[in-house]
Order: sequence, then C-alpha cells, then structure tokens
Amino acid sequence: MALHHLDPLEKIHLPSVDRPRDVKTSALVKTDRFEALELVLRAGDEIASHAVPGYATVHCLQGLVVIKAPDAIELSAGDWLYLDRGRSHSVAALEDSSVLVTILFD
Repeated sequence: MALHHLDPLEKIHLPSVDRPRDVKTSALVKTDRFEALELVLRAGDEIASHAVPGYATVHCLQGLVVIKAPDAIELSAGDWLYLDRGRSHSVAALEDSSVLVTILFD
C-alpha cells in the first residue's frame, strides 16, 4: 500500500495521538527537494545509527527521545535539533513520543 502524502494546503494535526500502536512513521510530504514525516516511537523503541543525504531537523512534539550523534542529546516536547547533511545518528525513545523530521535535499 502506498503511503499517503499531503497535498498542498491539506491540514493535519500533530502529534497524531490516535495513531495505532504498530504505526511508527507517517510520511507527510515527499518531493525531490523536501521530505517531512512524523515519527512515532513507543518507550523503548530504537532506530539504529543511520544517516540521511540531506540537511535534517528534528522537532520533538511530545515525549522524550535521545539522539546520539555521537554524543547523547535529549529532546523533550518543544525541543528542536539540526543535523548536518550525512550526519550519522541514532534515535531512542525514553517515553512514548512523536517527532517531526524534516529533510532538505540539495
């Protein structure tokens, strides 16, 4: 099944508190220059070290996550973090969390 991407001017509310427990990511927008997604992590979930080819921002909408890049940086609701293009990082949820990730491509 293809992921639904939002149309221009399509409104949604984040975080998506009604998301089923097994859904971890919701792609919001994807173009050749920009991608936005809501990452939903349950307490104890981890995403192994990886890198993205663009410049990324991570905005914690709710909960508490740790970004290791390589130092550990805690993000709680309202915290925002910038990652340079190609920066290797991992993500771990200390609480049920929702994170808005944006990626800008060259």
